[in-house]
Amino acid sequence: MRQHFITRLFSIAMLAFLFFGQNHSASAQAIQPTKMDYALEIIKYYYVDTVNDSKLTEEALKAMIKELDPHSVYIPLDEMRAMNEPLVGKFEGVGIQFNIHEDTIMVTQTIPGGPSEKLGIRAGDRIVTINDTNVASSKITNNDVLKKLRGDKGTKVKVAIFRRGSAELIEYVITRDQIPLFSVDASYMVKPQIGYIKISRFADSTVDEFKKALKSLKEQGATSLILDLQNNGGGYLNRAVELSDEFLSEGKKIVFTRGRNSPSEDFTSTTSGGWEKGKLAILIDETSASASEIVSGAIQDWDRGLIIGRRSFGKGLVQKPFQLPDGSVIRLTVAHYYTPSGRCIQKPYELGDEDEYDSDLNNRFKHGELFSSDSIHFADSTKYFTNAKRVVKGGGGIMPDVFVPLDTTMGSTYYSNLLRKGALNDFTLTYTDNNRAQLKANYPTIQVFTEKFKIEQKFMDDFIAFGEKQGVPMDTAGYKNSGPLIRLQLKALLARNLWDTDAYFEVINDINGALQKAIEAIQNNTFEKMKLADK
Repeated sequence: MRQHFITRLFSIAMLAFLFFGQNHSASAQAIQPTKMDYALEIIKYYYVDTVNDSKLTEEALKAMIKELDPHSVYIPLDEMRAMNEPLVGKFEGVGIQFNIHEDTIMVTQTIPGGPSEKLGIRAGDRIVTINDTNVASSKITNNDVLKKLRGDKGTKVKVAIFRRGSAELIEYVITRDQIPLFSVDASYMVKPQIGYIKISRFADSTVDEFKKALKSLKEQGATSLILDLQNNGGGYLNRAVELSDEFLSEGKKIVFTRGRNSPSEDFTSTTSGGWEKGKLAILIDETSASASEIVSGAIQDWDRGLIIGRRSFGKGLVQKPFQLPDGSVIRLTVAHYYTPSGRCIQKPYELGDEDEYDSDLNNRFKHGELFSSDSIHFADSTKYFTNAKRVVKGGGGIMPDVFVPLDTTMGSTYYSNLLRKGALNDFTLTYTDNNRAQLKANYPTIQVFTEKFKIEQKFMDDFIAFGEKQGVPMDTAGYKNSGPLIRLQLKALLARNLWDTDAYFEVINDINGALQKAIEAIQNNTFEKMKLADK
């Protein structure tokens, strides 16, 4: 037994040599069995009961990585695909967006160019069966639907659909294909000559999507641009560099990285960006992180544009994936990134203290930072200078040039409960489904809808009654406070159901305080005063 145990440890050592020695040039010491190797083998061969050594290894890896910084992570093989999809920018499936509405799968939108759209499936259709299995009124979940409809490109799935006006179910055999995931959520003219683009993540296709949107806005007469990075948690560093390059002339440093054992890298702008001249405003908030901060930091340091909103998240750590023999991955922090002026954006953290790190945003709320810039304090040692010698601060996120406080004036428990129950979404889905043809006839474009559609009191009375059926009793005080917000949300959701996410943002942006401040800054002389225009 002892001899077998030693043999096993030798095998482990050889695997360590193959992994670390060949791929990562570790020293010869790396092939020595570690304390963890010994412990796992002792447990496996001497523990009183049979153990799952694979599970033990998984849990040990998770615990080990947890003792590092908050952004290093172990990703099991079965989670890799789902985690990468939003950044890869595509998945394989049938190409629909859906909601579980009244225990039924309702198609809310078909993805342009996808296999479902090509077959004629449309918004409002209800999927009754999938591969001859009844899925209507079966308490099916979103994950269940995804498992049934997603699959490898070229494979087929059979669905039967109920459509209003059709006496019988309509059957389709859908051949799955690659479906794009878009990172530009909205692009439209917010005012004459002012274009607006909202980016939700930095994925493979982000820059191409941006260029397409920018081209369209230019054709519509845009001479100023607002880039909305609020709620953008980041993504690929290279895409952040490429997007920054669209705004900067040649030879300007965009970001640089420094690590203990990782090669230092400097990223610099190239020629011919799509928006090197013209006013530029970038919107950020406390959830804007990583790649969003690279773009914001570069634009601010070169005095190329105006940063508007609230202090960003503060994620200035670079992760590199290391694949393990079974296909799982350790995504390990290997460097910090710095803005052109030398600011490290990463907010402070202690190794292994994930709870304190996760509570940072809540602490900002409690301390009043989200409501007043006077509540934000930076150490003098974090003072840096832009190209024009303006003072900027490091030590945790990008501090905007123009602060916009968080607006909580229209919030209420009543509104929160309606959101939690999904009442707004469910009500608008039903209303759209019952009135789609009439709505499209009355409001043929989003522009007409935005200008002329009004939420009448009868509509609101019906919604309040619907909310009560969903378990949210009418709250007079809460309704008085949140009524304008509820009306706008309902209108925005109707717009999304009738058109797309562009339409949703065209409506809901009426209460986007940072956007309104950006429009104001573009229309007055703020850029000129700060010498930011036409850089």
